[in-house]
Amino acid sequence: MKTTQQILQDAKRASRTAPSLTTEIKNSALLKMADKLEERMDYILQENAVDLQNAQGKIAEVMLDRLRLDKNRVLAMANGIREVVALPDPVGKVLHSATLVNGLILQKRSVPLGVIAIIYESRPNVTSDAGALCFKSGNACVLRGGKEAFRSSLAIVRVLRESLKESGLDENFINAVEDTSRESATELMTAVGLVDALIPRGGKGLIQSCVNNAKVPCIQTGTGICHIFVDETAEIEKSLAILDNAKTSRPSVCNAVEVCLVHEKIAPAFLPLLAQRFVHRVQLRCDEKVFAILQGKNCVLANATDFDTEFLDYILAVKTVSSVDDAIAHIAEHSTGHSEAILTQSKENAEKFTLLVDSSAVYINASTRFTDGGEFGKGCEIGISTQKLHARGPMGLEELCSYKYIVKGDGQIR
Repeated sequence: MKTTQQILQDAKRASRTAPSLTTEIKNSALLKMADKLEERMDYILQENAVDLQNAQGKIAEVMLDRLRLDKNRVLAMANGIREVVALPDPVGKVLHSATLVNGLILQKRSVPLGVIAIIYESRPNVTSDAGALCFKSGNACVLRGGKEAFRSSLAIVRVLRESLKESGLDENFINAVEDTSRESATELMTAVGLVDALIPRGGKGLIQSCVNNAKVPCIQTGTGICHIFVDETAEIEKSLAILDNAKTSRPSVCNAVEVCLVHEKIAPAFLPLLAQRFVHRVQLRCDEKVFAILQGKNCVLANATDFDTEFLDYILAVKTVSSVDDAIAHIAEHSTGHSEAILTQSKENAEKFTLLVDSSAVYINASTRFTDGGEFGKGCEIGISTQKLHARGPMGLEELCSYKYIVKGDGQIR
């Protein structure tokens, strides 16, 4: 087993040659990766079954769902890679071109970041997404999955590396850290000169640990206290369907809604229908006004932290507000900057909401569950950035690149 330091050094060496790979070479290797994921499906599912068995009784059922792979999820991983193949290669793209008054020809070109380290928790499909996106964008990657998904993630990386080797390429474009101790995570956070960008993908604790301790550039991702505001003009049936999808389609992911804000004028008509729709499925944790409207049926009183919690479970915090401005103010105080939605028929309120809510994705009359690289046409994603510098929202190929200036002259001096 190679040490984390050896893996980083191998990745750094590989990253120096990655920008020279043609689009055709990269796409051919990616297609081999997709095919081999399908060919080696039994091996991947076998390793995943061991992870699932080891995690039983140690993590919640919704988190087990994040960990679980099946035939359809492996096929989706392979198809995600094929979608990346179909996307334009960002490397070498001319972002801006100009001829200066002194005759210098100036070009701003897209270039890879270099070595990207990703620390993530129990979603093994992140492994193939990250590997494919980093490789296509001309980067080498070092992946450190959580201990719950260790065997699954390592199996996927082995398949991807086999594909690189069979394509005549350096296996070290895609790497997995085999040490799941806290020390290995610290090594990635402090690998100055070896890691060009660190991307944590997981819960609040993981992200804060990276942000607080990283000595390498860190892109903050993931934590999603997502809000949906039901305005007084909202269509009730559409709103119920949107909330149902946003909460229950997959509650363990970061784009699931965690807080529902309801305008006080529509609340008496809307809230009983919401409570009935979610009965025995979603626990409503309500402020006192909502609790009074529902007369305590199918709900409990919220505690002091419920409006600042990413539940990742079948739980929804519910609160009444007096206006769109009140909703915007609540979101500004409690949001993590991920995804928010307004359900309304008022163009004025929709425009105010989208203008003043400061999150990476803001929706009008749609579920927050669409904040996803695949849904946004990026093939797949390496994470959802909730910060503002360099990248914001779902991160695909273009977000894994920086740029440099190419300046062509003919003897000019200053």
